Amino acid sequence: MRGYLGVDIGTSSSKGVLVTGDGRLVRTAVREHTVQRPAPGHVEMDAEVWWREFVELAEELTAPGDVDVAAVGVSGMGPCVLVTDADGTPLRPAILYGVDTRAGAQIEALNDELGADAILARCGSMLSSQAVGPKLRWLADHEPERYARARRLFVPSSWLVHRLTGEYVLDFHSASQCTPLFDTVDAAWYEPWTRHVCPDLELPPLRWPGERAGVTTRAVAGIPAGVPVITGTIDAWSEAVSVDAQNPGDLMIMYGTTLFLINTMRERLTTPAMWGTLGALPGTRNLAGGMATSGAITSWLRDLTGGPDYATMLAEARESGAGANGLLVLPYFAGERTPIFDPDARGVIAGLTVSHTRGDVYRAVLEATAFAVRHNVEALREVGSDITRVVAVGGGTQGGLWTQIVTDVTGLPQLVPSVTVGASYGAAFLAAGLVESVSMTDWNPPAHVCEPNPDVREIHDAFYAQYRALYPASRAVQHALAEQQRLLTARATRPAGT
Repeated sequence: MRGYLGVDIGTSSSKGVLVTGDGRLVRTAVREHTVQRPAPGHVEMDAEVWWREFVELAEELTAPGDVDVAAVGVSGMGPCVLVTDADGTPLRPAILYGVDTRAGAQIEALNDELGADAILARCGSMLSSQAVGPKLRWLADHEPERYARARRLFVPSSWLVHRLTGEYVLDFHSASQCTPLFDTVDAAWYEPWTRHVCPDLELPPLRWPGERAGVTTRAVAGIPAGVPVITGTIDAWSEAVSVDAQNPGDLMIMYGTTLFLINTMRERLTTPAMWGTLGALPGTRNLAGGMATSGAITSWLRDLTGGPDYATMLAEARESGAGANGLLVLPYFAGERTPIFDPDARGVIAGLTVSHTRGDVYRAVLEATAFAVRHNVEALREVGSDITRVVAVGGGTQGGLWTQIVTDVTGLPQLVPSVTVGASYGAAFLAAGLVESVSMTDWNPPAHVCEPNPDVREIHDAFYAQYRALYPASRAVQHALAEQQRLLTARATRPAGT
């Protein structure tokens, strides 16, 4: 039997699938991992973990020997910054995407040097913690000897491609998140700014995510030599492919450790509140947004309260009811990305009394993420984005409560597909497209539609108004606390006697 392997490297785990040509899942596998946080605002990961987990997943998926792998698909979190020497040897752990907020000073410097408005006009996005350029500048400023040896730039998907095929390539979408190095108007590296930011880096040739990057140079974990490998892309975009949500007018909401939104269009729109990128498919463009935390707050709350299973927590949150018995949360537990772009924002739980339960707090957290989705949707609509269909995907769709709350808060029905495995499934689909004619409509038809409950709209509208008011009212205090956290952490980690 012929099949297709898809592997995705995520923030908290790597996932793999083996899929037949008609989209049937043969097997799935997962490897959990943790990121490194060597300093406040720093989030990193060793690239060798990516490769080791790819090999482990491929071995597990192919071990029975009943499927011949005909093509390989890859995707991964991003945009990350993995710098290597000319031979492709990593010089340090990869700096992760927008959850790593170390480069604030470099963002200010590049805005002064290049012009914030000029960056938005050319690149489609403002500089933020999501941007690649400031993190490269941070390396040059803080690790100059190591950075002087840097010659190549990788993200997780391109790193796996390089290890499998020896090719040094990157997909157009990932490149469009390498602000301010990429020109989204002309869809090419922008040489004046690449020379300014990273003159010694050899930036990779560009291809679309589903294009062939090369073939495996040797047999690896049940994958023979000579098997084609796609170029791949960032996980959220591969996840959108997995649920057929990369068509103009589509909005994908990805429920995971972080929450991500992708709105697809044909024309180019820009706003300082969102990221403007190229799409995963030729001829498409996106406005995208993302929270710094969402499902991660659930994990925090679970661990804080003794580790109940998620089914128990969901039942408690459902019992709490709309409005969480008067609790309101700002979900900025690791700063926030779109639309406020504030790395020093902090989480707030407002309205607590001794009568509140864990279920109330969890319900308030879920409602807070829904308010954040509504805030992002309003930012999209303010620039004329057309949202005609909403598709939900990710582990957070399980149980149904989270998606129902988001639908109730936003008023947007959400289509939930039959298969919600995620980005690895999208990567396998793109890989299958190298070998045969495939259709995601056939692979992954809709399972059901989550419709809004009009009975709770008035409650959510009132709490949303308070949500929008709470951040500006408490921002100064949040920023002061963020600075105190940095000072206290630095004091606690300072060597004795210094």
